[in-house]
Amino acid sequence: MSSHRRQSAAFTLVVTLLALLGAAAMLLVIALSGAPSSLALATVLAFLPVGPVVGVFLWLDRYEPEPRTLLAAGVLWGAFVATAAALVLQGLGGLFGGFDDSQMLAVVAPVTEEATKGLFLLLLLWWRRAELDGILDGIVYAGMVGIGFAFIENILYLAAAYDGTDGLGPGGTEALTATFVVRCLVSPFAHPLFTAFTGIGVGIAVGSRRPLVRVLAPLAGYLVAVLTHGLWNASAIGGLEQFATVYLTMMAPGFAALIAFVIWLRRSERIMLTRALQDAAARGLLPASDIGWLVDLRARREARAYARQHGGARAERAMREYQQSAIELGFLHHRYLRGTPPPDFAARGQRFITRLGAVRPYISFPGQVVPTR
Repeated sequence: MSSHRRQSAAFTLVVTLLALLGAAAMLLVIALSGAPSSLALATVLAFLPVGPVVGVFLWLDRYEPEPRTLLAAGVLWGAFVATAAALVLQGLGGLFGGFDDSQMLAVVAPVTEEATKGLFLLLLLWWRRAELDGILDGIVYAGMVGIGFAFIENILYLAAAYDGTDGLGPGGTEALTATFVVRCLVSPFAHPLFTAFTGIGVGIAVGSRRPLVRVLAPLAGYLVAVLTHGLWNASAIGGLEQFATVYLTMMAPGFAALIAFVIWLRRSERIMLTRALQDAAARGLLPASDIGWLVDLRARREARAYARQHGGARAERAMREYQQSAIELGFLHHRYLRGTPPPDFAARGQRFITRLGAVRPYISFPGQVVPTR
């Protein structure tokens, strides 16, 4: 078994076992958190923002889509592993650290939760580094972890609000509605935003040639995640006015800035991929005439539609495979040109070249001659 396959198997085994243990622990916590009817209602309400927020991160991930299994693993890690580990660490902090409720919320919770969420990104960096091509990938994986964490946490908060066990009122529909509006409608992006800073740090580490940056960048990203998370939690302690101030002046603009940053990153990746693929084409790895159909998202959609129109579903699948392999090759070749290739660079590159060579005779782009099948 190759080193890449061993690392992939180790990552899958560790994440699966921890997710199962975390799921058992969190399902027990949820089961003890309220009546079955209130928990069912809380689960449905907590699930409502999941789809739209996942959709945002998948939209950001269109250029070089990450494996869906790894994205799902990120959601499961956030939902079960990170939440269970954070609860244990916070329990130990409350038991032995002597922290009061305000300190637990503003300090202990951000430190522990961002650490347990960020651990998934470090595991990716350690065992599945090949899947991380830069900052955008780090943000996408961090977002998925944050989405899973927020889903389980919202179930607990919504059930507690409805049952009146959150210490903020008698409970019922009014308390449930207020909690739903704040957590699921106003700030569904909070946890993905916090953890995205760790993802940015990990993405910087992947692309850096300096050993010190590879260590300090993830740490700096984690510290920023803790700081923003702490400010957010502290605003909840200060009442509605302070919460609104932090939300309007920091959180909402911060999320908008993150989206703008990611869009800029994606445009930068287009330039980077163009240069990398041009160099690859000069080395005879793929036709230079294909590059324009690979680096532009609209052109890629047109090429898939053209393939479907002239060759059906099979031709569209071939076009999609060619596009994905070429983009993967472009990212890999860029890392080679930068001097930061992964250890299995040669083997991975050969796999992409083989796939391109196997598919290319059976596809054509608009304006080219349709091959005879």
